Amino acid sequence: MDDEAIRKAQEDEEMISTAYSRLIETYLASPHRKKVDLISRAFNFAKQAHKGVRRLSGEPYIMHPLAVAQIVCGEIGLGSTSICAALLHDVVEDTDYTVEDLTNIFGEKIAQIVDGLTKISGGIFGDKASAQAESFKKLLLTMSDDIRVILIKISDRLHNMRTLGSQPPHKQYKIAGETLYIYAPLAHRLGLNLIKEELEDFSFKYEHPEAYEQICKQLDHIRPHLDDAFRTFILPIREKLDRLGLNYDIKARIKRPYSVWSKMQNKGVKFEEIYDILAVRIIFDPHSPESEINDCFQIYAACTSIYKAHPDRFRDWLSNPKSNGYQALHTTLMSKQGRWIELQIRSRRMDDMAERGFAAHWKYKEGEKDTSASETELEKWLSTIKEILDDPQPSAMDFLSTIKLNLYSSEILVITPKGEFKTMPAGCTALDFAFSIHTVIGTHCMGAKVNHQLVPISYKLKSGDQVEILTSNALRVEPSWRNFVTTAKAKNKVETILRRQRREQQKKGEEMLEQWCADNELELNSQLLDRLAMYHLLETREEFYASLGAGNIVLGEEDLQALRSDKDKRSRSQGWTRYLPFYKRKRDAEPEKEKAHKDEQEQPALVIDRKKPLYLSEENIGRVSMCEVCNPIPGDEVLGYLDNQNRVIVHKRNCSVANRLKNVDGNKILAVFWDTHKQMSFAATLHMEGIDRVGIIKSLTDVITEQLNVNVHQLSIAAREGIFQGDIELGVHDTEDLEVIISNLRKIDGIEEVKRVM
Repeated sequence: MDDEAIRKAQEDEEMISTAYSRLIETYLASPHRKKVDLISRAFNFAKQAHKGVRRLSGEPYIMHPLAVAQIVCGEIGLGSTSICAALLHDVVEDTDYTVEDLTNIFGEKIAQIVDGLTKISGGIFGDKASAQAESFKKLLLTMSDDIRVILIKISDRLHNMRTLGSQPPHKQYKIAGETLYIYAPLAHRLGLNLIKEELEDFSFKYEHPEAYEQICKQLDHIRPHLDDAFRTFILPIREKLDRLGLNYDIKARIKRPYSVWSKMQNKGVKFEEIYDILAVRIIFDPHSPESEINDCFQIYAACTSIYKAHPDRFRDWLSNPKSNGYQALHTTLMSKQGRWIELQIRSRRMDDMAERGFAAHWKYKEGEKDTSASETELEKWLSTIKEILDDPQPSAMDFLSTIKLNLYSSEILVITPKGEFKTMPAGCTALDFAFSIHTVIGTHCMGAKVNHQLVPISYKLKSGDQVEILTSNALRVEPSWRNFVTTAKAKNKVETILRRQRREQQKKGEEMLEQWCADNELELNSQLLDRLAMYHLLETREEFYASLGAGNIVLGEEDLQALRSDKDKRSRSQGWTRYLPFYKRKRDAEPEKEKAHKDEQEQPALVIDRKKPLYLSEENIGRVSMCEVCNPIPGDEVLGYLDNQNRVIVHKRNCSVANRLKNVDGNKILAVFWDTHKQMSFAATLHMEGIDRVGIIKSLTDVITEQLNVNVHQLSIAAREGIFQGDIELGVHDTEDLEVIISNLRKIDGIEEVKRVM
């Protein structure tokens, strides 16, 4: 070994030793049992197993398990069993050691957790959608047995996000998209607020680096102003709280970059128009455990005696905590400078719960679990997850969407007829509430009484509503109910019941067809079945059987004539002409398909290297397709997706379709960048709102066509009661052009709002 190699080995050893010492120091400062020997054995075992292996960043591989163990111990607060499992989490997957080896050396519990982590390795999602769904099911099933599996997996993902810079761009998009779609919501649902926010910010940073940098700069620019506003705001509050004799801290909470950007996107507003960037948090030690809630209200009374409270922004999460264990008192106060500032009041116990999650309070003592209120909430959630897993899902994305509904939603409080409070997701319907009570009640729900008023099953509930569900045994679940359910449990139950009903209809249809064939002395075979399905314009035999069983098709003389005629006559029979508009649409679409196919044949195929970025230039842009949902133009942050026909579809990075593709087929994501240099024109649509006046259209067209020299493809404006709304489609080079147009349109007298919609 030469001198350079020796020096490098010494540096590696020093780096590893420093990280391990930090882990042990963090563990010894925790309230857990001091099983340093067990952790030391796990570390040395993992270090030897991963010897000689390096990460893409160039670090020795053991640095990754050490970092995951540090997060598990220091940021989530778990004990020696979890720390050991974190140190060993890649051993079975990446080396020749087996789960049996770990069982013999470290015991059954650690080996079981490592086994659970190995089964969901490589991220939640595999190369194919079916593998992805199966992998996620394994994660959830293992989580149901031991919550520590998902906590370690979240820690693993957090460290991967912290070191994502060493990955190529297409991998960054895939991993960031996956993180934002599933891991951040999982962290949210488990109450790991700090980790959730960090996962969101890292995902934002790698998917939208320019927007991330811009918002960070804007936050840094206004930070001194926010600091001054904070100090001025809390000065009189401190005087009041000191008189109460409480031990407390007051902290300023600045909105995170991802949260700011999300609000800008969802509300269609600029950074300067976001007024809740600053929030104030009061964290106190209660006089006694029994007075904790009363002390919160005392602090609230003290603060509202100084500042006026917003009448619609009071939230009491004390008596009825959120389903992830969160407790606090929220209000919004008007400062002396005329600015609304949110105030959060919580005890230190509540603050610990809010930042680190109730999962961290699921303590393990010689195999016994601490039965606390927070654990009860966790058990309720895991029970719902198990219910969903018990019912087969028709597709991977349906499964993921169903689970995701159960992860990330605001909450409201709904009251039963007996006065019991029940937590429900915001936006839920009366039908959702019915299914939350019991599947049978949901299945036969005919409506509800909300605050003693009769409402339909589609009625959206609000916090504080008192709800009584009305049922009828004669009712059956209808396909239209898919539009009336929003919660994971209700969606899953409706789909399960509809699938069961469809199977029953198919079986009945089979029996009816057999009887009809017997009555008409026909041989029932696959050819006859296919011809009948085609005659009734149904694509599959299953659809034909279901339609027959449901009574949508009645077999008769026309069907006999269609079976006896040849193919040409059959295509001209009454059965076909009844559905002529359907086939006309298909036929009319064929020339477009043929033209598109011809254009594709004329264009030389793009040579794709998924590891290298694809630059969209004037020469090759005709060989890719733009997503019709998000309609990207130069200047938008984009990515590419390589479909099954080897065609590249370009999406905005925050496109809803792209978000799904990153999770279903992440390995087909490409890094794509614009290289058009204002040489081409692209269509973009703006939405405008304002005060109607004479000449508003002329003002619009003057600015666009004369001042800016931009082509207008389409303009539509409607006015009502003095207010107008309109959409205008323009031809522009890029987003820079669009920003100039938007800025100029906003200067027109009467126009209040202009934003891009496509």
